[in-house]
Order: sequence, then C-alpha cells, then structure tokens
Amino acid sequence: MAAGPARSRRVFLNHLDSYCGRSIGEYLSRCVVGASLESIEEEEEEEEEDENNLAAEVSSRLKEGVYQIVGTLSKAESAKPRFAEEIYAVSSRKDLLSHLLECEIILYNITEDANQIEEATWAASALHMEIEHFATPKLFILLSTIMSWAKSKPPDPEDPEIPFTDEDYRRRKSHPNFMAHINAEKLILKLGKTNKHKFSTYVVASGHQYGAGEGVLHYFFKIGWLSETPTIPVFGDGNNFIPTIHVLDLAAVLQNIADHRPRSHYILAVDVSMHTLQELIRCISKNIGPGKIEKIPKENAFLSKDLTQMHLDMLLVNLRMESMFLKETFNIKWVAQAGLVENIEQIVKEYKQSRGLLPLKVCIHGPPGVGKSTIAEELCKHYKLHHIKINDVMSETIANLENIVAPKELYSDSVGEEGEDDEEEEGKNVEASHELLARIKESMEQNAGHLDDQYVVKFVKDKLKSMPCRNQGYVLDGFPETYDQAKDLFNLENEDEEEEIKGKIPKCDILLIPEFVISLTASDEFLINRIINLPERIVAGTHYTQDQFLQSLNLFRDLNTEDKTVLNYFDELEIHPQFIDVAKFEDPENRFIVKEIIKEIGEPRNYGLTDAEKENLERKAAEERLVKEAQEKAERERKEAEERAERMANWEEWNKHLEEVKRQEQELLEAQSIPLRNYLMKNVMPTLMQGINECCKIRPDDPVDFLAEYLFKNSPDIE
Repeated sequence: MAAGPARSRRVFLNHLDSYCGRSIGEYLSRCVVGASLESIEEEEEEEEEDENNLAAEVSSRLKEGVYQIVGTLSKAESAKPRFAEEIYAVSSRKDLLSHLLECEIILYNITEDANQIEEATWAASALHMEIEHFATPKLFILLSTIMSWAKSKPPDPEDPEIPFTDEDYRRRKSHPNFMAHINAEKLILKLGKTNKHKFSTYVVASGHQYGAGEGVLHYFFKIGWLSETPTIPVFGDGNNFIPTIHVLDLAAVLQNIADHRPRSHYILAVDVSMHTLQELIRCISKNIGPGKIEKIPKENAFLSKDLTQMHLDMLLVNLRMESMFLKETFNIKWVAQAGLVENIEQIVKEYKQSRGLLPLKVCIHGPPGVGKSTIAEELCKHYKLHHIKINDVMSETIANLENIVAPKELYSDSVGEEGEDDEEEEGKNVEASHELLARIKESMEQNAGHLDDQYVVKFVKDKLKSMPCRNQGYVLDGFPETYDQAKDLFNLENEDEEEEIKGKIPKCDILLIPEFVISLTASDEFLINRIINLPERIVAGTHYTQDQFLQSLNLFRDLNTEDKTVLNYFDELEIHPQFIDVAKFEDPENRFIVKEIIKEIGEPRNYGLTDAEKENLERKAAEERLVKEAQEKAERERKEAEERAERMANWEEWNKHLEEVKRQEQELLEAQSIPLRNYLMKNVMPTLMQGINECCKIRPDDPVDFLAEYLFKNSPDIE
C-alpha cells in the first residue's frame, strides 16, 4: 500500500470523562496518524536540531492528520472534554451502533467500570454482523486488565521469579471477580478471526494505571497528601508484585496498535518495573506522605469507604509480568518505562497538577495586638493550611529532640516496617541531636529563656520544609520580623557570595517563599485601646500586659522604620504585600478582614470536603436551624401570648364600657318615660280600664271594635 499523506481517523472511546478515558482520549487527540511508525531516534534528532520547526510542521498537519476522538460519558452531567470532537448521549443500542459504524477505530475501556463489559461485547458482536457493509476496515481494541491473569500458574514452578510474557496469554486464569473480563477478552479475539482485513480485534491487558491522577493508587496518594495519619497502610504483608504502567504510556501502546496493526492480537501493557505493594506505598509515603508505612491485616482494608472490592482485588494481586512485545515491536516514547518508584518526583508533580493540589503559602505581618493569630487561624480553617506559630514550632522541635536522645525501649518485631533503616538513621541522629539540644539550652540560659535567631530560623525552615507544609502550605504568623531573618529563612542556602557582592538579589527558595504577604496596619492608639478593653482572663499569661505590650509595640515600630525591613525583602522579590488597615473595618471578630484576605488569595487548592466533614457541616447547619426555629417559635409564642393578654384586657375594658353604656341608656329611657307614664295613667288608663271591664261583661262579637267605640264615646276632655 503506497504511503500517502496522513489523514484523520475517527476513534470511538467510551467514558471520556473517566480517569483512564480522559488521559487516553487527550493523548490520542494530539497524535498524528502514523507518527509511531517513525523511528524515535530520527524524531529526537529533529527536536534537537530545530524544535520550533518541528512544532510548526506538526501543527500544520494536526487538522488533517490527528485522531478525532468521539465517545460517551460515564456521567450525563459531565462537561464535554476539550479534546473530544463529539459526545454521544446514547438513547438506544441502534443509535450507538450507527455512531460506531462511522468510526474506523473502536476502543472500549473495561478497566474502570465492569458495567461496560456487556456494552463492549455487544458492540463488537454488532459490528461483526455488519462486516459486509463496512465502507472501510475497522479496528476494535478492548482495553482490559492483567486481573484476567491473577490466578495463572507460574510459567516455571521451580523458578517463581520468571515472569509471564505476552505469549503465555492462552494459559491465563482469571481472578474469580474478573471472570467477565476474561470472557470478554476471549470473545473479542474470536470475533477478529473471521475477516481480519475488514474487522481486526486486539486485547490489551493493562497493568495497574498511575500518573496524572493516579487511578487505583490514588487512595495512598490522598492519605499521604492530607498528612492526617503518621503512617500509610499496607494491606497484608505487602510482598505481592503489582504490574503497573503510566496511563500515558498505556495511551502510547494503543497509538502503536492503531498505527502498526501488529501480528500479535493479545498485548501485555506493563512497564519494566517489578515492584511489590510495599515498595510502591513506601515510595509514595516518603515522597508525599509521612515517610512511614504500617502493615495492616487484609480484612481491615474493607473498612475503608474509599476502596471498592475491585480496588482491593487489584492491590492484592501477585504477578510478575514482562512485555517483550512492547520492547521489540512498538515505538514508544516512554514517560515512565522504569516504573513509579524511579519516576516518583515527576509522578508526584503530575498528581498535584492534575488535581489542583497546589500549596498555598501566606505570611501575616503586623504589630502586636493587631489580630494576626486570630486571622491566621481563620485562614487555616478555610484553606486547610498549617498554622506556623514560633513558640509552638520551638516547643515541638525541642520535644522531638528530647524524644530522639531519650533512651529507647525495646520494640517487638511487629512494630513498624521501617525498623532496620530507622534504627540506623536514628543512631546517626542521636549524637547530633544531643549536641544541638545542648547548644539550644545554653543559648536559652544566656538569653533569659530566648533563643538566638539562628536556631529560630533553622526550626522554622525545617517546619516549612516538612511534608505537610510542602503539600498543603502554611500561614506564617508574625515571622520573620526582620530583613535578616527573612533572608536567612527564604534564601537558597548555597547561593554564591559573588552575586551578593555585585548587588544582585539572591535567589529565594521557591519551595519555602510565601506567595501572599498580608500586612495588617493600625495606629498605636487603636492597638492600646484594643488591649485595654480585652478581658483580664484573655490578657493573663500573655505578652499583652501593659509593660510587655508597650515594649513589644515599640520594638515592632523600631524594626519597621529602617530601610531594610521584612516588607522591603518581599518587595525586592516582587511579592508585594497587601496592606489592610484593621481600624477601618470596626470588626472585633475580624470577619470582614478575613473575607478581604480570602478575596485576595482566591479559591482553596485542596481536596473538597470529605463525607465526614460534609455530615458534620450538615449536622451543624441542622442544629443551628433547629435552634433558630426554636427561637423563632418561642418569640412567636411570646408575641401571641402578649397579643392574647392584650386582647383579653381590651375585651374586659370593652365589656365594662358596654355595661356602663347600657346602664346610662336605661337611666335615660327611664327618665324620658316618666312624663309619658304620668300622662297615660291620668288620661288614658282609667277610661281604658272601664272599657275593658264593660267589654268583659258584654262579651261582644268584635271586642276591639266595641272597645274603640267605647273609648270614642267616653273619651275624657283634656284641657
């Protein structure tokens, strides 16, 4: 077949938003079709000669020559990845098949979600039935896992160190929980034998993936980064061998299959490392965690909410594997061919960048009494940082030194897994610690309990270099106080003296230097009034007593009026302080000041809230809501009671008033009725009574008419 210009190939990949899917999709979207057919040596020479020209040449071919990635998402709410040409929200198998038929390469990843196995086997079978209607040949790649080898018998029972190779795949035996994976592998290979020219199939058995987010090893990276435990757990004895591969190297393997169409249809994708679980976790612990590991029973691993059954099965696998095929046939620009341990610095860097776990380093500067410690505590809570207080650092360091030089008790064999290494290391440190402790005590005796700057700076520098501060970051509370302290603390230790002589600014240690400097300002009058108004219980035992406070305040003003102040040091490094006038806010609890600082610093750069923290926050919110509702109910009931009492009082008053009105009306009526009664008694009643008596005697048929006629005839004359 004549070699023509590179053309685009449409690649279908399921779950583009998963860890593995995202990494592979992004990698392939940048790959020029057929690029892996060129020799690595030639490419490297071209890069050395003229990297810019090569980049321009590649970019000019990108539109036509790269793999076009399309696919599905594992979560409907996920955003479309930048590298994806199209995203399919598949409503039916018929729709999915129509999309698959539009692609030249179909890649199904079943290493992360076992629920995708059924869809992958259906897709391969459905495509197989459509072979006669293919416009172009199609390539189907199943990305599986080495867990389909987990129960295989060793190639040589007499020599267990001999590894499995690609050629042993027919003898592989799956882990009981991965039977669906091996069945899918067998079906895919079978379907590819019917018409290899039109429909070829490959199975890639991937080692445990790491890099750019860490996959199954993320659990250990997260524990180490959080620095919440003194050790990182190893499940079981940790002597089981775990085949691994960097996720970008796995993507390169898939690129090579798409370009080369190799003769072998079953490919082991593993790096050359053969590390045990214990070696992997010890390396992670030393480079991002507390530095120690602890072996725990396998059963205890099930107590972790962050590990699924699949994760545990993968971590406890014991396989030695070597892929001869990758070395002999493929053209891979390895990211980590030697494995995780040998490339741990780069892996840790990738891990932090991919998850946005960047340290946040803040220095709070200001006079005594301005609220540095309170604000530092609030910032530490909000950003999950470490609060560096000088007195605490000194106390902690001296306590650690005393612990090192104290006579050690005999430990049982079960304590710790770093035993021999630690003992040897501690043996070297005991003498040095003895000597340092003696010098510290001597310095404190000579300086009335205070330490020389050289020791304070050393202790703080060691603290800032500790893994927790390097991972999350810190808030430095009121230190350094002088230009020289800042210089000793943050400058690189091996800086050439010549640069200083020439007047150049010495390079600072970027691992230690703060990113944000907050300078809190306030007048002496404001600070003195604030301290005077503090309760006695808060002032007692602190440096806020009248004499000490004024002395500290005067010292601060003296140190910050010279040409070389600590703020000048940061200005020289172009880390310009943010000045906040505390008096302007009229905020005793510093809430507005903290909000102002948070606005300047920005969003947190760490993991979101854990489930426990979310539950705690929800519980607190619920408790606050209940308290608020109870208060509102009590207030409502109080108001209702007041209104009821007021209504009752008003009702009684109204009733009294009504009674009085009735009495007065009655009296008025009675008074008005006396003349009328007198008139009736004198002029009407006598004649009327006589008429009634006569009516009773006679009993006429019409008594009323009789009475009317009687009254008319006998009506008295009224003068």
